[in-house]
Amino acid sequence: SRAEDKCCGPQAVADARSVAHALDIPHYVVDEADQFERLVIDYFASEYQAGRTPNPCVMCNEKLKFGNLWSKAKALGCDYIATGHYAIIDHVVAEVGDPGRADAFIQLSSGGIIDPGYSYAVLRKGIDPRKDQSYFLFSLRQSQLGRALTPLGRMKKQRIREIAHSLGLKVADKTDSQEICFVPGNDYKTFLRSHLDDSEFHRGEIYDVDGKFIGHHDGIELFTIGQRKGLPGGSIRPRYVVHLDPETNRVVVGEADDLVCDQFEIDRVNWHPVAGIDEPGLRPTPLTATVKIRYNHPGAAATIVPLEDNRARIQLREPQRAVTPGQAAVIYDRDIVLGGG
Repeated sequence: SRAEDKCCGPQAVADARSVAHALDIPHYVVDEADQFERLVIDYFASEYQAGRTPNPCVMCNEKLKFGNLWSKAKALGCDYIATGHYAIIDHVVAEVGDPGRADAFIQLSSGGIIDPGYSYAVLRKGIDPRKDQSYFLFSLRQSQLGRALTPLGRMKKQRIREIAHSLGLKVADKTDSQEICFVPGNDYKTFLRSHLDDSEFHRGEIYDVDGKFIGHHDGIELFTIGQRKGLPGGSIRPRYVVHLDPETNRVVVGEADDLVCDQFEIDRVNWHPVAGIDEPGLRPTPLTATVKIRYNHPGAAATIVPLEDNRARIQLREPQRAVTPGQAAVIYDRDIVLGGG
């Protein structure tokens, strides 16, 4: 697939223009190329240079789609922005004694409590589990969620296509994409080689978990936790990348069991109001919830211990494979996003 066909390419602009024309609504194009380069692409490359695996979609949503886009929409006199994300945003007013919908959010199974009378937004999983994108929206603040609408989150993809067909929209049969929009073919290594100078790659050595020298590598940027492809041979059992050390540029490899983890910490945690955690981020008792450690992860039961400085400790009930620095850990109470980092 070609980069120009993705969500931020010329074809996407043409598709949006076509849909706007069919629906008889104004169409505006906002050029954010410079900001995208600085806030998303440069971040993407620098995270790999630091031995972490980035989450560019999270950054793009927070900084551009729900950040800069709102500024443009406000200038046009808009009250909300609506996006095509497969997630649900509920705007709730929790009133004293209200027996209705708000009470479902006031008391959560995790123990989170919302003060009555407080207006807030609740981010939830979309009803189509195959398409849910709430994971990518966890970092949005209340000021962003409160002015955003995500109508597709309440529909299955097939129903959305049926509606598009009924309206005669040419995008009705447009193929889905699970790739990073600016990385053709999801080949991040080729992208990094085109984006970084050769001197910017941090070359080093490969060792196994016992400290045995295995070989040399052409850049720590070209590895991610759990990776198997591209490692030196010579081992009877499969090898995986289990650790990256940006200080020494050392890549450590091991067996599948070496990837298992039952506890880790997250930083820059964004707690949503439904979590019931006040600043500076301390909670009297630990939080019991489900944690997704990457987008396609089914979620794992965990105890979350909020710490100072917007950090939290995640204690997994069952060990999980390939917990990867740089990837988001998003915390859920059933289908409700409590936060993440």
